[in-house]
Amino acid sequence: MHMSSFTPAGWESWNVSRQPLIRTGMPIVIDDDLLFEDALGAPRPAVYANRWLRELPLEGASAVRTWENNAGCLCEWMTFLKVRGVHPLGDRQELRAALSMYAEHRFNGPLKQRWDHTTWNLHIGILSRFYRWAQSEGLCTAVPFSYRAGKRIADGVLVDVQINLARQRQPRPHTTIKYLEEDFADLFVHALAGLGPDGEPDRRYRRPREGARNAAMAKSVLSSGLRKQEFTYLTIYEVPPLPARPTTLPVLFPLGHALTKGQKARTSWIHYGALAEMHQYIDLDRAASAEGFRWRPPARLGTPLLVEVPDWEGAHLNGERRSWRQLRPAERLCLVTPEGQSPLVGLQSTGKPFVDWSTVFRRTSVRIRERYEPRFPTTASHRLRHTMAMATLEQLIKGFYRQAAALVADTGDDAAMALYLIKSDPMLVLRDLLGHQSALSTELYIARLDVTRLYRNAYQDALARRTPAAAAEADAEFDDEEDAR
Repeated sequence: MHMSSFTPAGWESWNVSRQPLIRTGMPIVIDDDLLFEDALGAPRPAVYANRWLRELPLEGASAVRTWENNAGCLCEWMTFLKVRGVHPLGDRQELRAALSMYAEHRFNGPLKQRWDHTTWNLHIGILSRFYRWAQSEGLCTAVPFSYRAGKRIADGVLVDVQINLARQRQPRPHTTIKYLEEDFADLFVHALAGLGPDGEPDRRYRRPREGARNAAMAKSVLSSGLRKQEFTYLTIYEVPPLPARPTTLPVLFPLGHALTKGQKARTSWIHYGALAEMHQYIDLDRAASAEGFRWRPPARLGTPLLVEVPDWEGAHLNGERRSWRQLRPAERLCLVTPEGQSPLVGLQSTGKPFVDWSTVFRRTSVRIRERYEPRFPTTASHRLRHTMAMATLEQLIKGFYRQAAALVADTGDDAAMALYLIKSDPMLVLRDLLGHQSALSTELYIARLDVTRLYRNAYQDALARRTPAAAAEADAEFDDEEDAR
């Protein structure tokens, strides 16, 4: 079986009465012979798979990548069954026997076909949702999985859940999370700027012309937790203005729905120092790169969108007022400022938009391992997001933001942010910053981090701040134990 992505281009020549009701980019599963019916005219399994895929957006799955992951899983499973002559919606006992063989194939089969436990569990979750849908639609009488009853806490409420027994048990998730400790994060930012661990210029490495850009962007991600798409296609008009004076409270950072994952608008934040460095890059190094360069997007990207009268909210694009939050990444690459430049924050030294952050981060990680720290991991943009989540949670646990908010509230400056930080639960604050719909998602996300370290450090800090009287009182509690020895 094969998988392709749907595009409506040229549908008028398909001999159909109207444009198919399929979203652009929706994956389509199809048999090798490109037919959807058997010799008797009955629908093949691919028809039902495609029906389920088309309904994914109605169940909250709005990202193309999510559709592709679900379609790829179904394609793999249905191909395996087809080779063995098993119908995907056939007899339950036969499907269970095939599922057992599928597990053997994925864990002990040819090397290229093997999966780890995480990939297996991901696919089992997708297949479970497909079969539940098929059962509700009356396409099958039973599902090939067995379940046991369980309970979990969801938004503070104990709820009943069904646990799929085909899932594989895994080790403690926090042992494999990818984030940078503070010293490694500082080392990474320095290296991106062409500096050594001490912050001095690296004599063995010619400082890159884009060093200020790379360091400013990485520092902003470490502060705001933006995803790669969100910071790659950010325009200079959307960067929050720098407050008139330094502030201990973070600055709000709105993100439009066309740029975020799953098209869910949210408001993150960025700290004053990171924002100041970003503005310095925009005013100096970026301005030097853009000076004298005329940007014209290639024809493959589409018609240039000429920006006029830009402000914080939007601009006139080719004479028509549009909001920045409505522009998708491909459209942002077509923007041309009144000065004839690209408005994207990240520019190459030649003035062209820069989007290949993965290569910059990977090469910098390799250079750090070779010259400074052999333990340094290969760092991608999402590791920086994890690092922000850990650092923010640590500050929330320690009460740093609450204390800062209390001081700000007393002075009357940014009272809304102060009230939010004082009244909100730390997990809810982090939920909003990361853009999760539910605090449960944030709890599951954080459960994969080594949170025990954060609480241990907070406890040790609390002990270090004990007054002499409190320390003496605590120590006295153990005097009797010494007498009993």
